[in-house]
Amino acid sequence: MSSPAVQIRSRVPRIASAAVERARLSVVPRTRTRAAKVPFVTLVSLVLISGVIGLLLFNTSMQQASFAATALEEQATNLAAREQTLQMELEDLRNPQRVAMQAQNMGMVVPAAPTFLSLDGTVSGEKVPALPTDRLNLAPPAPIKPKIYEPAPTIVKVMAEPKSRARSARTE
Repeated sequence: MSSPAVQIRSRVPRIASAAVERARLSVVPRTRTRAAKVPFVTLVSLVLISGVIGLLLFNTSMQQASFAATALEEQATNLAAREQTLQMELEDLRNPQRVAMQAQNMGMVVPAAPTFLSLDGTVSGEKVPALPTDRLNLAPPAPIKPKIYEPAPTIVKVMAEPKSRARSARTE
């Protein structure tokens, strides 16, 4: 019987020669494979169109936001002007001169000698009733006009003609 090592040695050259036979290179005609153009063009077109539509939508939303901001700024300006007008009216209503004039128009007068009431209930000062003659002159006096604005009246004397001359002048 032959040993197993001898069998392996005799088989190795046969396996190697079979492998060499199979591994020999040969020229194979090339087959050209083309990628399909339609899906790629479609994909690129969809990306471009979606980008343009996205930009248009973004631009539209930014313009709407700009219009809203402009309207709000205009409203804020109007409200600030209204607030200032109301503040001026309030200051006019709180004017002490105006309050005194309204009180005087209602018939109120300033007493000649005021009386004071203390916290313990005692009255100090002389009790004198206020009279309409005690009224203060709150209206400022009218300004004096310069003489230029009030000239002396010019008087022109016209002499009447005697009646006889007047008749003769009419008949002529």
